[in-house]
Amino acid sequence: MKSLRRLAVPLSILAVLLMPGTAMAKGAGTISGTVPLRGMTVELWAATPGGKAPTRLGEARSGPGGAYVLRYRGARASTVDYLTATRPGGAAEAGFPASGQSYRLGAALGEGTPPPRAKVTERTTVAMGFALAQFIDWDQGRNTAQVAGKNPGLRNAAAMSGDLVDLDGSLSPVLREFPNGGSTSTLATFNTLADLLALCRRQDERCARLLSLAGAPGDHAPAVDTLEAVANVARYPWHDVAGLTKLARLAPPLWSPVLGAGEAPGAWTLALRFEGDPPGMDGPGNFAIDAEGNIWVANNYAYDRRPKVPACGSDKLFRFTPTGQTYPGSPYAGGGLSGVGFGIAIDPASRVWLGNFGFEGKGCETAANHYTASAFTLAGKPLSPAGGYEVGGISWPQGTVSDQGGNIWLANCGNDSVTKIDGGDPAKAVNLGEGLVTAGSTVGFERPFGAAVNGEGDVFVTANSSNSVAKLSPAGKVLGLATGGGLHLPMGIAGDSNGYMWVSNSKWVVAPCPGKVEPKQVEEKVGKGGGNVTLLKPNGEPAAADPITGAGLNNPWGIAVDGADQVWIANFGGRRLSELCGTVPRNCPPGKRRVGAAISPKSGYGFDGLVRNTGVAIDPSGNVWLANNWKNAPIQTNPGGYQIVAYLGLAAPTRSPQIGPPEAP
Repeated sequence: MKSLRRLAVPLSILAVLLMPGTAMAKGAGTISGTVPLRGMTVELWAATPGGKAPTRLGEARSGPGGAYVLRYRGARASTVDYLTATRPGGAAEAGFPASGQSYRLGAALGEGTPPPRAKVTERTTVAMGFALAQFIDWDQGRNTAQVAGKNPGLRNAAAMSGDLVDLDGSLSPVLREFPNGGSTSTLATFNTLADLLALCRRQDERCARLLSLAGAPGDHAPAVDTLEAVANVARYPWHDVAGLTKLARLAPPLWSPVLGAGEAPGAWTLALRFEGDPPGMDGPGNFAIDAEGNIWVANNYAYDRRPKVPACGSDKLFRFTPTGQTYPGSPYAGGGLSGVGFGIAIDPASRVWLGNFGFEGKGCETAANHYTASAFTLAGKPLSPAGGYEVGGISWPQGTVSDQGGNIWLANCGNDSVTKIDGGDPAKAVNLGEGLVTAGSTVGFERPFGAAVNGEGDVFVTANSSNSVAKLSPAGKVLGLATGGGLHLPMGIAGDSNGYMWVSNSKWVVAPCPGKVEPKQVEEKVGKGGGNVTLLKPNGEPAAADPITGAGLNNPWGIAVDGADQVWIANFGGRRLSELCGTVPRNCPPGKRRVGAAISPKSGYGFDGLVRNTGVAIDPSGNVWLANNWKNAPIQTNPGGYQIVAYLGLAAPTRSPQIGPPEAP
């Protein structure tokens, strides 16, 4: 993708660069700007995608007012560049034992030719630390935090920094304006974190305290500098929250707004909302992420901001860039799209598949089609006909997945069956009915909803109303039908690298498809039912008699596993994201290295910009995406929400598109 830098080269500078006799060596140039203090060492670094360590391209020393002019050589368009600014001398200069060069700031410049001007501040450091949290590591030999990783995650993460700040140090319009800005707590949290880093402009006890609180959990050692500190906060937002909040009250008020005395966060996360330009989503339900990290969104309703005007089924497919902007040419239409719900997937042939559930608001006079699937190319061209693919007994489909062989599987909530589109060829679609799935078993298979694929290509399908999960072979043979282990109105399902399956039990939501709707069996409130997660062994049977609780689970819906096998859950209630330790405990934080242990706090990773969430996905940069699907207090004529939400740098990067178990890039 193209660089998302916002600063253009001024015409006066461009004219000088183009004058005869002024040509610079290839890959050489100049960056000028300011840093907060005089005497700081400013360095330009280039991270080569896939490389182990970045390369230093140039160095300068800031003068009066923090101004610097840095000349560099060896720049390449393919690298991801960033600046660091370090106060030299550390403890010796400050006269206080805050170890090393503790005041180190950063600014992500991104991919392409370095810009002519860039300002480095605490705010650019918070932006870089969160956006690149999964790509920043401490280099003991160089005594510095360094950036390394693979594309597309590395370049997309650097570009995401531009959603928080511009290169002149000012706030990005994405953070400053609706649906972010003053409408959520993210801006105030961002400024509060920047003020915290500014404590280290003076290397006194407060700076030492900050570095101690922001050390990696379990290391018993402080962060070495402020750039490492903010990356740690982004990766472990639950760690020492109370201590950092208390310290924030002592920070210099450099920016506003900041979090007030009664606005202590439950965790130090940064989340951004995206609606597209122009807005058009109404009830985003789930995600598929392509190989470049672009976000494809299944959408329920035709867009309307008026809650009492009936919203008919959406006939649009939305695509966003990895940084949340509308992808050129999106949204796409045609192909029989009809109120897509939870079903969206990308297959090995790079086709986007969607199950047409036929969502429509109460009072809509246009009949939705509930019996088809649609397919698109990555260019947004519909492959399916105007009426969609009406094949294989598709009926009110929800979960839609591809296996490694290119077979497409749809969970048919409307007729208690599963459709297999063999090799992605609609002419070879078959229906696996309820009688086949339940043959010889006393367990039912009612209201199929979520679907996931393991490493062997076996497909697991949740059955919401029968509290069960079916396991099918790639050929469609029934390998098992399990219940127990706390399965209770299950919704989403996700597999991990060890072949285990994680199932979200809403305990409250009955899948909204035809047939008798059972009364709600528990209250929505946490503690009155709440919700939990069931872990299934590779054979499809429950791993334990009791389900997994905690981590802020509240009517859990979508579920995903990241590249380190940690588990992420979207909650339909409570406005929060949950995180659990997966089946590779060594990848979990110290003190939480137990399968199913809660990593997120009891309140989850809360965010006041969330409504009711359904889908969740992890991208190659480590951002966690949630679908703001339903309003908190929905009016049934138009209950849909309007945004997708990204928690920045929170998870282990995951290779995309994900077909089968998750993999690290």
